Amino acid sequence: MAELLALPPTVSVTTAARALGIGKDKAYELIKADQFPARVISLGATCRVATASLWEVLRVSP
Repeated sequence: MAELLALPPTVSVTTAARALGIGKDKAYELIKADQFPARVISLGATCRVATASLWEVLRVSP
């Protein structure tokens, strides 16, 4: 729990996938299908996941 609360404002897809208990490949598959459960921010070829949105999905309260 402490590790989740210590995350920066955005995290990598790999970090978000680990928090959700899925693999990186599955996470990118969900992003491509526009079905990733947390807010994804596209920055050119890079994707980041909004930590606050990830907390909501995981029902973590800061």
